[in-house]
Amino acid sequence: MSTVISTRDLRRVYGHGASAFEAVKGIDLDVQEGEVFGLLGTNGAGKTSTLDLLEGLSAPTSGRVEVFGLDPHTERATVRPQIGIMLQSGGLPAELTVTETLEMWRGTCSNPTTVEAVLEQVDLIDRAHVRVGAMSGGEKRRVDLAAALLGQPRVLFLDEPTTGLDPESRRATWQLLADLKASGVTMVLTTHYLDEAEALADHIAIMHQGEVANSGTLRDIVDAHPATIAFEHPGLALPPLDGAHVEARSRVTVSTRDLQGHLYELLGWARAHGIELVGLDARAASLESVFLTIADNPTTTSAPTPGLIGAPS
Repeated sequence: MSTVISTRDLRRVYGHGASAFEAVKGIDLDVQEGEVFGLLGTNGAGKTSTLDLLEGLSAPTSGRVEVFGLDPHTERATVRPQIGIMLQSGGLPAELTVTETLEMWRGTCSNPTTVEAVLEQVDLIDRAHVRVGAMSGGEKRRVDLAAALLGQPRVLFLDEPTTGLDPESRRATWQLLADLKASGVTMVLTTHYLDEAEALADHIAIMHQGEVANSGTLRDIVDAHPATIAFEHPGLALPPLDGAHVEARSRVTVSTRDLQGHLYELLGWARAHGIELVGLDARAASLESVFLTIADNPTTTSAPTPGLIGAPS
């Protein structure tokens, strides 16, 4: 696969002098052709600023960004016809019908497909003559997606594509995006739904305070993060759990890279002492646990270091 999007030491600074704010702090990203790249971020992480740079809407303060090997800002006339953008809020005219809206948008595209084709893709054929203002929030999101697909893009930027959708519609949208990926479309996905990133993304980057705090495949990210065992403190001295990080307060929390082994030890110890581990909860690492660890740690700038169980990352 070839690299479609690439950034090196990408930075975006707002303002000047003492009041300057660096929203993006020298990030490196690579998005391969035909993959879904999940760009996640904590609040104020710099994700939106990064998207603006990738889409060519803003020029970087320093560093490099390339889409198809071109600068998306200075060579926008060449890059823009090959990308589709689904904004978080489309702002479509409420008084036009769905067909009228998409025909208007179609007129701005260099290589458009038909309105009927995209309506079929997003399952809105039966709503073609309904005014946009009379549609539900989920239906409006599908119109936004249809508009992004009209130009037959090679790269599709999706900003919160399933916000407002019911569970059935979300799953249908996931299938649509999977079909687009199978056809060779490269996608950059931002979402607050972590299960969406887990289901769709081939590679994920989690931004925090303007930097990439963790990146890789879902398996790479999860495997580098400890599992957790928690239970109410039984009032006895706990057994030694080699290699684990234990916090013993009113509730015991064990961070471990050997979930099965340490859980087996704890259950055997509890049985031998005739006690119950009240409120026992054992769970493997997940994208959510990694994300929350990053969000809760103001100094997080990289993945957890192997061997330092429970150490700040």
